[in-house]
Amino acid sequence: MSRFPVHTIESAPAQSKPVLEQLHQAFGLIPNIAGAMAGSPVLINGFIGLFQRVHSGSLNERQIQTLLLTNAVTNASEWPVAFHTALALKEGVDPADIDAIRHGALPADAGLAALSLLARTLIEKRGCLAGSDQQRFLSAGFTAEQILEVIGVVAASTITNYTASVTRPPLEAPFEAHVWRAEAA
Repeated sequence: MSRFPVHTIESAPAQSKPVLEQLHQAFGLIPNIAGAMAGSPVLINGFIGLFQRVHSGSLNERQIQTLLLTNAVTNASEWPVAFHTALALKEGVDPADIDAIRHGALPADAGLAALSLLARTLIEKRGCLAGSDQQRFLSAGFTAEQILEVIGVVAASTITNYTASVTRPPLEAPFEAHVWRAEAA
């Protein structure tokens, strides 16, 4: 048995069950990453609160999926790359832009490129943005408040990226077409 089982609603600790039920309603399935997180009610309940707020901010779903995909690639986390590739396609992100992100490049769409670059820079610089990093994002038409919002998205995705890298949940069938492998370090 794995050190980190992928819990179902039935097998999860009692304090994790409401979140799994909520995710099942939202996605029609419980993502395996959530099943793995469910082993820790602290982790999954903290994640869901931030996750909900990320999806109710000023950024639209195309922008959020661009950020989440960028973060997964930057953190070399395979399960989230496949998952967010599927969701980005569903939200209408251009397949060429998705392919660019999956290969460590920026999308052609200027707004998505600004978001992607800011997220990647936040991760690579461990949050220490230079004034020029911030100005580049603001010059693309975003606000200072949205810099803070991107930090929230990076924080939420870091939870899934790190959990996936540690627990290595199996990829669900609907996302297998989007398998991605991190380059060997």
